[in-house]
Amino acid sequence: MATEEKVIVIDFGGQYNQLVARRVRECNVYCEIYSYRTPIDQIKAMNPKGIILTGGPNSCYEDGAPTYTKELFELGIPVLGLCYGAQLMMHVLGGKVEKAPVREYGKTETFIDGSKDTLFAGIEEKTIVWMSHFDYISKVAPGFDIIAHTADCPVAAAACEDKKLYAIQFHPEVLHTVKGKEILHNFVRNICETAGTWRMDSFVENTIKEIRAKVGDGKVLLALSGGVDSSVLAALLARAIGKQLTCVFVDHGLLRKNEGDEVESVFGPNGNFDINFIRVNAAQRYYDKLKGVEEPERKRKIIGEEFIRVFEEEAKKIGTVDFLAQGTIYPDVVESGLGGESVVIKSHHNVGGLPDYVDFKEIIEPLRSLFKDEVRKAGLELGLPEYLVFRQPFPGPGLGIRIIGEVTAEKVRIVQDADFIYREELANAGLEKLPDQYFAALSNMRSVGVMGDERTYDYAVVLRAVETVDFMTAEASEIPFAVLQKVMSRIINEVKGVNRVMYDLTSKPPGTVELE
Repeated sequence: MATEEKVIVIDFGGQYNQLVARRVRECNVYCEIYSYRTPIDQIKAMNPKGIILTGGPNSCYEDGAPTYTKELFELGIPVLGLCYGAQLMMHVLGGKVEKAPVREYGKTETFIDGSKDTLFAGIEEKTIVWMSHFDYISKVAPGFDIIAHTADCPVAAAACEDKKLYAIQFHPEVLHTVKGKEILHNFVRNICETAGTWRMDSFVENTIKEIRAKVGDGKVLLALSGGVDSSVLAALLARAIGKQLTCVFVDHGLLRKNEGDEVESVFGPNGNFDINFIRVNAAQRYYDKLKGVEEPERKRKIIGEEFIRVFEEEAKKIGTVDFLAQGTIYPDVVESGLGGESVVIKSHHNVGGLPDYVDFKEIIEPLRSLFKDEVRKAGLELGLPEYLVFRQPFPGPGLGIRIIGEVTAEKVRIVQDADFIYREELANAGLEKLPDQYFAALSNMRSVGVMGDERTYDYAVVLRAVETVDFMTAEASEIPFAVLQKVMSRIINEVKGVNRVMYDLTSKPPGTVELE
């Protein structure tokens, strides 16, 4: 992604690497994540305005621990080390890092000792930060001054102002650090002297120009799922190349209630965009393939493979296309092991791989530099309706993994209706944006109940709502009991085949966000 200025994040395996990059972008400065294995010459060639070193799980003084060459701190580029990154900076430059006599974890009162006009400009002398470390900086490197401390940590932050090098033991990127955004803003905008021109309107405008230049008069094919990423990509391509785009929407019958029709209303013949739109109603085909299958991973594979088959059939009808578009976004790139030190955890994203079932010349991924919240902003810039832009995250296999056990048309109806009621009542209560994700799932448990004068033997619906920053960890949302009671009452009364409703309190870990 061409841009005038950027700050880069060097990843040492910390869990918050993507969050650091997002916080930088919130300062309207473009940011990318690179592994600590990235050669120094490549770093220099990028000509970054600033460099941030992330946290990590290792001890920097141990053999084999992730490290970086001392030259990084001699480039004349401002460097900010966070947690492990701070310790590594001290270790490489001649300070000392040791096991801490008292480990700090969680919200910690911190006292600012100096640097009031640079890194800690506008920050009170006493503030709350988020600590998470078992090593500590026992001695700062030559040329550094201690600029913050806590009751148990003598070096909560250190600075070498002359060289614009800063080491912070805490995590300013998490919301628990009260003035974390201000600290990062001070570094990114003031110390790095960036202009802050990274904005979504300019991204949309520039990307449309890039797409037109790349595609020329070629044809582009996109598999439109109806999710946020593929919908924003469809709108972006439609704005750029119009009828040169063909969108194939495979409705596998595992979408939420009314979603197939909603997708068609936006992108179909009577929608907002002048493109070629093909809807394939393949629900029964999927139900037949899934008959008798209960194991979650098998269901995932069947749904994914069947999508490929359906999409392949439609692509063959279209003939040769010049480009295949994919809705890859930046977390997909990072989590596929191409952007940092993250473990590869997304097996269903074929990032950088070329599918062999469509006849095309090249792949294009115009959203691969964006985080999810930025994708949503782009969607609004492109004129997509809010209900689509702020649609709840939805797994690729759809309701197939929100139905425990075998998938049938009857079970799909049950979970669609229950989920619709749940989402409707949260909206009625003004809570639709409070949890980061919420949905109804169908357990494979059936229980005896009493409805009217009759005994029933029906299914139990499970409600899920979580709050999370990055979906790597999550906590159950505290939905008001009165709202849950209303949801329960409506589901029992309106959804045939259900006689019990439960609320899932499990956090992630040990559970996952989905129930599969």
